[in-house]
Amino acid sequence: MFVPPQYREPDGSWMVELIRGNPLALLVLNGSPEDGPFATHLPVIPDPQASAEWTDDLVGATLLGHMNRANPHWRALTDGNPVLLTFTGPHAYVSPTVYEVTPAAPTWNFTSVHIRGTVEKIDSLEETLGVVQATVRAFEGEFGADWDMTESIDYFRQIVPGVGAFRVRVTAADGMFKLSQEQPLEVRNRVARSFDGRECTRHRETAKLMSRLP
Repeated sequence: MFVPPQYREPDGSWMVELIRGNPLALLVLNGSPEDGPFATHLPVIPDPQASAEWTDDLVGATLLGHMNRANPHWRALTDGNPVLLTFTGPHAYVSPTVYEVTPAAPTWNFTSVHIRGTVEKIDSLEETLGVVQATVRAFEGEFGADWDMTESIDYFRQIVPGVGAFRVRVTAADGMFKLSQEQPLEVRNRVARSFDGRECTRHRETAKLMSRLP
């Protein structure tokens, strides 16, 4: 991902926050010349068996994900494959009307993290079940209502043979936080206020990030 210097994350922790808060990733694999690239949207979590604390640059972190084994993408994955995981955070359209100057051009403020790493497929059904359970715990704790999965474990065991789980060991990460940094402070503030006044959650989340800029 090309990241102009002014749009790099103000602090590495912003990348960690974006991934944890927006865990639906796009997994991309080059594939073969015949098949072309593969891309699958799927949930991704930190590996709970790895270190609890991530470094700000994410290098060395381990992520867990899973997809349908019937997906051709799963069959194309082999251990050691280099893969790309992309995560998208808050984003919003910027109308030139908020600049209050002419000439002006519209743009889109957005936040994204691209992670490169190597993949390791998980073949064990018990380990795959563990990934599913860890994913439930992570998302119920963060986004759900602490649903108790105990009575559904037998059902999980029925569907796990169709689930392909994997690990990604992070080798590099880039974060882009395009939040009107190229604009004068008074213009940036007008953009943020225009977002904050919208009913749309992603607009307000974008405004919140803009308010944290140095």
